[in-house]
Amino acid sequence: MSGTAPVWPDGSCDPDPANQARRCLAIILAALAELGGGPADVVRTRTYLVDRDDWEAIGRIHGEVFGESRPASTMVVVAGLLDPRWRVEVEAEAMLDEAGESRRLARDAPRADD
Repeated sequence: MSGTAPVWPDGSCDPDPANQARRCLAIILAALAELGGGPADVVRTRTYLVDRDDWEAIGRIHGEVFGESRPASTMVVVAGLLDPRWRVEVEAEAMLDEAGESRRLARDAPRADD
């Protein structure tokens, strides 16, 4: 998913950076769920923030969402995002098989030689 913005369906945007990060990640996870995936299928995230002082709050939300799966993650401070209300934007890469199945499920399934 590229450039997931912290916008709610009505077009509003919470000014709190932690809530913005939570919204971006919720959008990403909803899209993954439609394909049969989940947080454990995310292998990399890129988070763009406009204020370096927000990194801890945003990082805490990232940790809450991904828990033990801990995808590779990069945070980048940028001069601005498309909408001046946005303090954070998140990109994510996930690995699903060709049928859209979670690779996590395939990885955890018993093998024939077990």
